Amino acid sequence: MYQEIQHFKADFFKALAHPLRIRILEVLVDGDKNVNEIQMILGSEGSAVSQQLAVLRNKNVVRGIKDGTSVIYSLTDPLIKDLLIVAKQIFDNHLVNAISMLEHIKNQ
Repeated sequence: MYQEIQHFKADFFKALAHPLRIRILEVLVDGDKNVNEIQMILGSEGSAVSQQLAVLRNKNVVRGIKDGTSVIYSLTDPLIKDLLIVAKQIFDNHLVNAISMLEHIKNQ
């Protein structure tokens, strides 16, 4: 059972391992959107957005619900928002540490 959980975690993080997929998730944190809306917000090609949405959908990170001729995408779990916030905090901490080291080196 423990190994299955580790595989699930690894697959989940693989699904997040692309800058455009992260940006798509950040956009969807603000609410459900169709491909055209996501594309417009990101300033990215529709095919690239569609490809990355397919990866996220296959890994059950987002869901798509048909609405007429459009598909509306949403996060499958609201905790993804918290995960993105924590990831940014970790990045900020690393940045602060790097700046501190540079200042220390500069002052030597």
